[in-house]
Amino acid sequence: MVIAVIADIVGSRRLQDRESAQRVLDDTIARVEADLPLATQPLTPTVGDEQQAVYRRLGDALASLLMLQLALPDGIAFRFGIGVGGIRAIDSAHGDLSDGPGWYAARDAIETVHAREQRAVPRMRTWIVGAPGQDEVMESVIAASNAYLLARDEMVGAMSERERRLTYGRLIGTPQAELALAEGISQPSVSKSLRRAGAAALIEGLAQLRGVAS
Repeated sequence: MVIAVIADIVGSRRLQDRESAQRVLDDTIARVEADLPLATQPLTPTVGDEQQAVYRRLGDALASLLMLQLALPDGIAFRFGIGVGGIRAIDSAHGDLSDGPGWYAARDAIETVHAREQRAVPRMRTWIVGAPGQDEVMESVIAASNAYLLARDEMVGAMSERERRLTYGRLIGTPQAELALAEGISQPSVSKSLRRAGAAALIEGLAQLRGVAS
């Protein structure tokens, strides 16, 4: 099983400084990979506002993309289409290309995000589609993971930038006292912010899902 990810920038045409935004994205992707290296191929720009990544396991992709959502500052965000299926390299005079049903599924997934966020789920950012031929177990994992992602995106979308930073810190195991020092606030304030944001439930939900989606 291979996990293909297509990401595009939310509101890319409305960004006042697209070049600076790309530097923020590049730096944030590098930070996430340094803190928890999970990608076979980390998110890499392809064309326009799109990027692509590859993971070995669905649980790894879900963890890495959550970290990226939490780490990005206000005003810069990604949508993610996750495809479960095979991919293959194609030799080309213009360099190696990647093709296959995993990428087609990822494209279907990100189109689903675009469609649904414009209607009833404006905070939706992530969706998974399995390529044809998935077994019943993987179909169940994908369905459960999508239910989790709907709730997760809603929670992350409601967080302040500070709450996202604090949740990211707890996700990688940073003590609350250290987070408080970095934010210039008290440890009880960190604890209160994390409770208000639902950080513990978010992190525990990811841990449970990674246990069945890896």
